Amino acid sequence: MKIFVSTGEVSGDLHLSYLVKEAKQLDSTVQFYGVAGKHSEKAGVTIIQDIDELALMGFVEAIKKYSYLKNKAKEYLEFIKKENIKKVIMVDYGGFNLKFLQMLKNEIKDIEVFFYIPPKLWIWGEKRITKLKRADHIMVIFPWEVDFYKKHGVKVEYYGNPFTERYKKIDRSEDKILLLPGSRKQEIKSLMPHFLEIVNKNKNKKYLLKLSSKEHLKWIDEDLTKYKNLEVSYDLSLETAVAKSKIAIAASGTVTLELALMGIPTIVVYKTSAINYFIAKHILKVGFVSLPNLTLNEEVFPELLQNKCVVSEIEKTINILLKDLRSVNKNIERIREKLSGVDITKKYAEFLLKGK
Repeated sequence: MKIFVSTGEVSGDLHLSYLVKEAKQLDSTVQFYGVAGKHSEKAGVTIIQDIDELALMGFVEAIKKYSYLKNKAKEYLEFIKKENIKKVIMVDYGGFNLKFLQMLKNEIKDIEVFFYIPPKLWIWGEKRITKLKRADHIMVIFPWEVDFYKKHGVKVEYYGNPFTERYKKIDRSEDKILLLPGSRKQEIKSLMPHFLEIVNKNKNKKYLLKLSSKEHLKWIDEDLTKYKNLEVSYDLSLETAVAKSKIAIAASGTVTLELALMGIPTIVVYKTSAINYFIAKHILKVGFVSLPNLTLNEEVFPELLQNKCVVSEIEKTINILLKDLRSVNKNIERIREKLSGVDITKKYAEFLLKGK
C-alpha cells in the first residue's frame, strides 16, 4: 500500500510522524511519500518536498506564496498519478490542504482522502466546512471538535489527543524561566527583543532560551553571550528544558499544549504585523488562542497577545503566575484528563490503514 502525505508545519509533521511510525508497526509493507519534515522522514516517509521551504505565517505571507504553492500542488498531483497512489492523508495546514483536497477530488475520482487534524473552522469560519466535507474521512484530536462537526452533520473520528501518550508530567528541580520564541523568523524577530529586555532587567533571575535550530541565531540581532544570566540551547530536548525550569514563556502554538502536558505553568505570548492583526481581529472568531485554554474553555495559561505583549505586562504576569502556582497546576491536570484515551495513536493508524 502506498500513501501520500501532506503537511506544512512542524506541529503537523510531529503528529504525522507518530501516525506513520504506528502504521508501519501495524503493516511493515506500507509506504509513505510526500510533503513533510524531519520528524516524519525519521519515521519512514520518503520526502518529495521538505516543509522548511513552505513555512508561512500570516495572511500577507500566504498571499505572496500563493502561486508558488499552487504550482507545488500540481507537482504533487502528478506524482500521485504517476505512482498510482489511491490514499492520501492531509495533516493540518488548511490554507493549502483544502485547495489540494479540491484538486485531488476533481482529478482522481477513486482517491481516498483522510484529513487528520482539520483546520480550526470554529476560528477561521464555518463556511469552509463545505470544502472539508469532500474528504472521505475526518480525524480530530480535540473533544470539542466532535460536537462542532456533529452540529454540521459531519461524522468524525476521535480517540483522544496523541500528545497525552508522548508527554508525561516532568519533575522540575531548577528555577530557570524557560523562553520559547517559536520557530518562524517573524515570531523570533518580534519576540526576542522583549525576552532580552526582561533578561537584562532581571539580572538576579536565571533564564533558559531554547531555539529549535542554531540557524535561528541569524534572526537575533544581539550577541547573546553578553547576558550572563541567560543559558542558550538548540540541542536540549523540550523535556530537558522543562525539567530545568519553573515556568515558561512561549510563543502561541502547539508547544503550549506540550508544556501543559509536561506540567509547567506557561505564559502565552504572540505578536504579528499590524495588517495581519487587523484582519485577524475583524474576521476570525477568536476567544482563546492557546490549546490548553481552548481545551477547558478558560484561561489556564495567561495570554498576552499583540498590544498586551510588552515587557511590563509579561513581568507583571510572571509575578502573578508564581503566586498562583497551586491553582494553575490543578487546571493543568484537568487538561490531561480531558484529552486522554486508550491506544490513541494506534487507533488512528488502524483507521487510516483500514479506510473504506
